[in-house]
Amino acid sequence: MKESIIEVQKAINELLLDEIKGLVQACLDEGISPLEIIETGISKGLDLVGEQFEAGTYFLGDLVMAGEVVKEAMPLIESRMDPGAAGQKGKVILATVHGDIHEIGKNIVGMLLNVNGFEVIDLGVDVPAEKIMAAIQETGARLVGLSALLTTMVGGIKEVIDSVMEAGLKDRVKIVIGGACISEKLKEEMGADAYGETAIDAVKIFDGFSKAA
Repeated sequence: MKESIIEVQKAINELLLDEIKGLVQACLDEGISPLEIIETGISKGLDLVGEQFEAGTYFLGDLVMAGEVVKEAMPLIESRMDPGAAGQKGKVILATVHGDIHEIGKNIVGMLLNVNGFEVIDLGVDVPAEKIMAAIQETGARLVGLSALLTTMVGGIKEVIDSVMEAGLKDRVKIVIGGACISEKLKEEMGADAYGETAIDAVKIFDGFSKAA
């Protein structure tokens, strides 16, 4: 792995807000693609932060700060990505479920979906199932991405999936879940349609669903 990518990982893991833009710019100047910076630099850096949180060496404030570090870098990366034909592949509703305020992973997925030709409807964080259902019915979106970082908040995902089933929309609406606490096993338990381990994986999954629609 290139040293410049490792430096990006370290900057996120060590919460170096003032250094991240320069390090990302160095990667871009070396010819490293925006997607590679996201996948092997930013995503891995966030994984390291998550590991520290699970180990008890980082706390909620540190997670928020890591998100701010990534936010600082994202406009620079986004400016180097090829814009897609917005909306040509359909609509995707994104939300961090009720009780969870973490958004950086969701925001990265949203950015990638946007440049890959999807119309992204981002409902934000701490979103109750009722609001997600209202958005599905109002927009006609057939793709939904739900994010949860904390294990204690995964019940919010089940609430949305149960609501979709109760409304008789399970065959029409595909629900993709992701986040630090999510796994393939949890996907099966929750009854979701797919699990995206990384932001890149999530975009591939949504792409596959849009082609099958």
